[in-house]
Amino acid sequence: MSNKKFIVGLTGGIGSGKSEVCSRFNALGISIVDADIIAREVVEPGSPALDEIHAHFGDGILLASTDSPASTLNRPKLREIIFANPLEKTWLESLLHPLINQEIREQLAAAPGPYAILASPLLLETRQYLLVDRILVIDASEELQIARASSRDLNNEAQIKAIMKTQLSRMERCKRADDIIENHGSLIELDEQIKKLHELYLGLALTDK
Repeated sequence: MSNKKFIVGLTGGIGSGKSEVCSRFNALGISIVDADIIAREVVEPGSPALDEIHAHFGDGILLASTDSPASTLNRPKLREIIFANPLEKTWLESLLHPLINQEIREQLAAAPGPYAILASPLLLETRQYLLVDRILVIDASEELQIARASSRDLNNEAQIKAIMKTQLSRMERCKRADDIIENHGSLIELDEQIKKLHELYLGLALTDK
């Protein structure tokens, strides 16, 4: 018998509905390890990673905080820099990805429940897919992705399309999936898909022991 936990990697493009799906799996008692949350935590004020980013990009990469004496990361400025300069994007990833992956591993190992989900928008663009046993893609049309992301993040369409270009294409993402949730319809339809997959993953978690 193995002590290894069965891990599902959940991914999808911007505005595909990953957070909504995660909240529904969580309501079923499944632990969610969120790579986006971890990515924010590793650059919190006072962190070594933020100090390195500051040293590399200069004072303009920090914002004064009203809640803390320490400055916070200027995320819009950083996003602007790395989208415009692939070399800076590579530098940032070489700094942050090892830190993020180490924290992901620790959280997955500690997660209670029959299986756990690693939610990451960059699961397939990075080596994070090596941490999972099965890949679940949340799929939605590009038009719907843009509409949802515009409403949620108040980004304009050009910004959203720029982000989408940094991610795998919808076709490539679905090609690499073991399972796909089609998130184009009602919440009832979404819940039906999640219930079926939950039952599948419970069975796989048991046979994986």
